[in-house]
Amino acid sequence: MSDRAPIEAGAVVSLWRYPVKSMIGEQLNAARLSDYGLLGDRTYALMDSSDGKVATAKNPRKWPTLFAFAANFIERSASSPRGSAVRIRLPDGTVVTGDQSDRNQVLSKAINREVTLAAIERGEGDEARSSMPALRTAKAEEYWPDIDGLDHRDAVTDFELPTGTFFDCATVHLLTTATLDRLRHLYPQGRFEVERFRPNIVVRPLEGTQTFVEDSWIGHTLAIGDEVRLNVTGPCGRCVMTTLAQRDLPMDRGILRTAVEHNRANVGVYATVVRGGTIRCGDRVRLSAV
Repeated sequence: MSDRAPIEAGAVVSLWRYPVKSMIGEQLNAARLSDYGLLGDRTYALMDSSDGKVATAKNPRKWPTLFAFAANFIERSASSPRGSAVRIRLPDGTVVTGDQSDRNQVLSKAINREVTLAAIERGEGDEARSSMPALRTAKAEEYWPDIDGLDHRDAVTDFELPTGTFFDCATVHLLTTATLDRLRHLYPQGRFEVERFRPNIVVRPLEGTQTFVEDSWIGHTLAIGDEVRLNVTGPCGRCVMTTLAQRDLPMDRGILRTAVEHNRANVGVYATVVRGGTIRCGDRVRLSAV
């Protein structure tokens, strides 16, 4: 394969971003990508005031209600001259914004733990973040459920986030509908919905088979639409977050157990941005060698 003769791989069927780490995100019709991934993705996080660690649903024993919060990112426009900002909907329906002076008190009360809304240092022009702590490095915790095949069992471990981000591993996460269909076939009673896996880009492959097709993309470049180029770097290992209840999805450890048993706990792939631009639902996805 070469960049001059890419192979048609499918089409983008949905786009997602998650402005605040481990909160419910938002579905988009189009998105801009830079070296940081989707504009506004994981730009913010809650910081535990007692130990300085990032709040994450990877440790649901410490942060049991994060999936009851939802966030959306407000991009700059002529009608919002102050710049981009974040809006967070609390479990009771109350809305708090990133430029609200009492945001930390409101969020702490809602989550029943003293927290600070922090922003990662990026060149995304968000004036509302100027009054927030700006971080370059951060740590978080992960609970490993008691499932055979995981690196740890019934344990909590610390991990460092990549410098300058609130991502766990990479800036872009891709998932195919073929992988979801395969998992549904393997565990029919489980609800393998996109929301459980928190991808940025969901692709419907050309092939009609139920396989973990994106695993074969690792080491290759994806061209999406006319502008964006991504380097697929590795598999996305899954964690306890996929098992948690959110909105109408029930808690189900069988979700993670199925991924462990049939694909070494991998669901989807990670990628880095080679060339940024705008992607839209319906864009063609083509595969070529790096």
